Amino acid sequence: MAAVKIMMAVLLLTGLVWMTGYGVKRIPIKYVRTEGVFQYLSKDEIKTALQPLVMTGFFDADMQAIHQAVSQLTWVDTVTVKRVWPDAIDIKIREKKPYVRWGQQSLVSARGEIITPKNIDQFKTLPILQGPELQQVKTLEIMKGVNTALADQSMKMAEFTINDRWAWKIKLTTGLEILLGRNEQLKKLQRFLKTLDVLGQEQVEKIAIVDLRYPNGYAVSWKPGTEEIDWSHRFLTDRDTSAILGGRKKIANPQHEIDG
Repeated sequence: MAAVKIMMAVLLLTGLVWMTGYGVKRIPIKYVRTEGVFQYLSKDEIKTALQPLVMTGFFDADMQAIHQAVSQLTWVDTVTVKRVWPDAIDIKIREKKPYVRWGQQSLVSARGEIITPKNIDQFKTLPILQGPELQQVKTLEIMKGVNTALADQSMKMAEFTINDRWAWKIKLTTGLEILLGRNEQLKKLQRFLKTLDVLGQEQVEKIAIVDLRYPNGYAVSWKPGTEEIDWSHRFLTDRDTSAILGGRKKIANPQHEIDG
C-alpha cells in the first residue's frame, strides 16, 4: 500500500513539473522594445519583419531568427537581441549612415557597405562615387584621401570616378573636372593644387578641365569665353610649379604620352 502511495506521489509530482515547465514555455511575449536613433529605418519595417517570430512563447522565441530578420533590413548596420524576464524582447539597432552615392541607384556607407534604398531621390546632395564592380571599399578609401587634399583648397567634390583601368576623374561642385591616370595620382593632384595658390580663385573658376595624365606637366581647357592668358610672369620655375600652361588648351612639357 505504501508503495502505491509513493508511486502516485511520484506521478503527481512528475505531472506537476511537466505542466509547470509547459506553462513557463508558453509565457507570451508582451513587449518588443527597439532602441536606436532612426533616420531612415521605420518601426513599421521592424514590426513587419518580427511579427511572425514573436508570436511564440517567451522561451520558444528564436533569438537567432529574430537577429537575422532585423539584420536583413536595408538600413540596419548592427543589431543585438536579448530576452528580458518575464515577457519582453529587447532589440538594439544601429542604423547605417550613407556617405556617398554609388552609381545611380545605390549608396555606400562610411565603412564601404552597399545600401540600396527604395528611393534614392533624397540623397541627391551626396557626392557620386563610381568604380569597378565590388571595389567600393577601395574606391571609397581613395576618395577620402582625395577629399582631404581638396579640403585644403576649400574645394568640394561632386563626383569621383575610377574606371576599369584605375584611372581617376574628379568633378568638383564648381564644375571643374580633373583627369588623372593610373600612376602617382595623389602626388600629381597635390602638385596641381599647389599651383592654385599662385593662380588665384578668379582664374581657377575659368578652368573647365585639367588633364594631369602627363608625367611632367598637364593640360588645361578653359571655359568658353575665357580670354587668352599670359602665364610667364605669374609662376615659379621649380619642377612642382613649372607645369602651368596658358592659352585655350596647351600642354606643359609634353615629353611622354598620357598615363591612362
